[in-house]
Amino acid sequence: MAEFENSNAKSSSGPMFFNRSFTMHANTAEADASKVHLLLNNPSSLNRAASISKFYNSIDSVKGKVKKLCSLFESAKSSNSSKDHSPKVALRPAKSIGHSSSFSSGFNNPLIRLPGTEDRIVVYLTSLRGIRRTYEDCYAVRMIFRGFRVWVDERDISMDSAYKKELQSVLRKNNPSLPQVFIKGKYVGGADVIKSMFEVGELAKILDDFPRIQPGLVCDCCGDARFVPCGNCSGSRKVFDEDEGLLKRCLECNENGLIRCPSCCS
Repeated sequence: MAEFENSNAKSSSGPMFFNRSFTMHANTAEADASKVHLLLNNPSSLNRAASISKFYNSIDSVKGKVKKLCSLFESAKSSNSSKDHSPKVALRPAKSIGHSSSFSSGFNNPLIRLPGTEDRIVVYLTSLRGIRRTYEDCYAVRMIFRGFRVWVDERDISMDSAYKKELQSVLRKNNPSLPQVFIKGKYVGGADVIKSMFEVGELAKILDDFPRIQPGLVCDCCGDARFVPCGNCSGSRKVFDEDEGLLKRCLECNENGLIRCPSCCS
């Protein structure tokens, strides 16, 4: 009887063991399927995997570029070492461009002269910012001359139209470009000529004869504006004639009611 019960227990435990193993394998298969499902349905994990793969690909590409650069430097070193054994060629000195064609034709032109200015530097310019390029050229030329600490007779055509007419008559042009520079009564040129002369050192040689002023010196009367209000009409351009009892045009100032600074432009 005991043997029969033992045989029944063994026979009953066998299918239970196989069933347990089957359920375990089934559970693991279902878990793997659920993980795959989650990976497919979760875009962040896919993006993370894609970014990781891109990162490693970029590292590989950088390594390839580094190898190429190393090979280029090695080839350059080898070529330089081979060139060192070749005979050296003497280089000719560069030609001086100090007296350019524009400078020589302008500064040495006896036909274009400004009478009464043989002892000074005259610059026709404008202080208005209507045309940006013109204002920047005028400002650049002013700064170049101020760097040499020489006094410049600045004639602003926007402050006095008489200077514009004067420049037109000297250059024989209706609309001359600005700025225009005269040194010792001789016509030099515009901003491009002054800049090129300054870069090659020719302007410094020409300005050696001019006296230097103190650095940072500013006129107390006009503040380097070169113009002050008229003292006769106080800038109104009108004066009262007591004999006739009428207002008349002031003859001492320009169309803006200004006169040249008596302190720095006398």
